[in-house]
Amino acid sequence: MSEVKAGIGGDHYQPYAERTGGESVVFFTRDLSAEGLKKAYAAIQGNLTGKVAVKLHTGEQNGPNIIPRPWVKSLMEQIPNSTIVETNTYYEGDRYTTAQHRETLKINGWTFCPVDIMDEDGVAALPVKNGKWFTEMHVGSHQLNYDSMLVLTHFKGHTMGGFGGSNKNIGIGCADGRIGKAEIHTAVGSDNMWSISEEELMERISESAKATVDYFKDHISFINVMRNMSVDCDCAGVAAAKPTIADIGILASTDLLAIDQACVDLVYSHHGDNRDLVERMESRHGLRQLTAMAEHKMGNTQYELIEID
Repeated sequence: MSEVKAGIGGDHYQPYAERTGGESVVFFTRDLSAEGLKKAYAAIQGNLTGKVAVKLHTGEQNGPNIIPRPWVKSLMEQIPNSTIVETNTYYEGDRYTTAQHRETLKINGWTFCPVDIMDEDGVAALPVKNGKWFTEMHVGSHQLNYDSMLVLTHFKGHTMGGFGGSNKNIGIGCADGRIGKAEIHTAVGSDNMWSISEEELMERISESAKATVDYFKDHISFINVMRNMSVDCDCAGVAAAKPTIADIGILASTDLLAIDQACVDLVYSHHGDNRDLVERMESRHGLRQLTAMAEHKMGNTQYELIEID
């Protein structure tokens, strides 16, 4: 096997047979429903203790592709002492300020439980161990109020990231809207708020995610919902392109890299209707997220996919 060089390869898919290293467990159900979501959670709930943050992308106003609210409501009822958590956006839109964000939460129906906008009262700096770009990452200060985190992610494409899985959900979604997200997106001294090159952006997202993963240590788990997988993120709202790939299912793991890798593998194996989503991943060099996570030892690219239907 030829090694994937650091900073190179974000537009090239690495087949499973060419991977080395350890193996993790990823649970899988085809049951795309509230019951399926609860089955996925039951498989990885053991390390979620104390006060639980549920990191969810709640979407721009009236976004059509977000995880259905009734599913999330049903799940939250199974998680004692849990709160949906979010941060404000770097771009000006429906969630740019806390006031705008709270209005959007109401419009989108996230009213059945508390929603903590973690950067409402400022930031906290978390260390980034052995980072290439960062020594620390700024997150919403309220993140430090939680003992555990469930990263609940709608897996889909992304205009800049290629794909949005668990890595992006916390790498961008836990960074605060003014400092942390600027650190990820903007080159020092630049006036362009989107000035980081493609491969570097994936590396920065992954380093930011590492700060949150390291903070929670063994008290973090991941669920990816592979449904309504537009090539666009839920931040596109009603402007998101219609999905062209069929729904696949729900995955769950305690390994961040393994769950995102498994989702990518399922997309690549979904022959016949995966062209648009694969093109989005490769054209944005989104696969660099996976190799960057591997370099930072954030999980395994090999896994056992265990069906729980």
